[in-house]
Amino acid sequence: MNLVLLEPHDFLDAQTARITGRRLAHIRDIQRIAVGDSLKVGLLGGQIGRADVSQLTVDCLTLHVSLSQPPPPQLPLTLLLGLPRPKMLKRIFQTCATQGVRDLILINSYRVEKSYWQTPFLQPDKIREHLILGLEQGVDTQLPRVRLVKRFKPFVEDELPALAANTRAIVAHPYRATPCPSAAPQETLLAIGPEGGFIDYEVEKLAEAGLQPVTLGPRILRVEAAIPVLLGKLF
Repeated sequence: MNLVLLEPHDFLDAQTARITGRRLAHIRDIQRIAVGDSLKVGLLGGQIGRADVSQLTVDCLTLHVSLSQPPPPQLPLTLLLGLPRPKMLKRIFQTCATQGVRDLILINSYRVEKSYWQTPFLQPDKIREHLILGLEQGVDTQLPRVRLVKRFKPFVEDELPALAANTRAIVAHPYRATPCPSAAPQETLLAIGPEGGFIDYEVEKLAEAGLQPVTLGPRILRVEAAIPVLLGKLF
């Protein structure tokens, strides 16, 4: 936990916060913090700063909080991602939050099994749980916005052209594609397929919506590897 993430309900007053549960257990048992020690903290959706431990018991931790720094800026990025296998979702949510993805759209595609949409990992509380873990890792306070889209064709035809307009709009595709562009701090829409990739029809529909197919080279990466590699390349 590189950042203790506080929420508004943790505050007793403007400068005093009290935490329990998972965060308390980590600070006490893993970080081995004692009264008088200082921690890096942030307010969810707000600023980052320091907090001094004023009280530590078995049940709670009380902090004197001072917040003075803005969080790192989110990437100017909308990530359109074919819904991954459920066992990968936790890691992908955390990775997206850690790397500062602003908008994440999980979309259906031909190679996405229908059962994937029934996973409990897509429940709002589970999504939020793993985004929070990613923010703690990345020392950030800004939650990515997450949207679930279960119908590919209507979304790509009706909504995607407007989202792609006036952006660097690309789809990761290893075949018949140009090299991935270099880093630039510009508004970007990036589409990545599920395991096995988008089928040719889907790539064509994405191209019709304004997305250019790009490749990282001859090696085919798993989704969880492709995301950080592409974001590192683009930003």
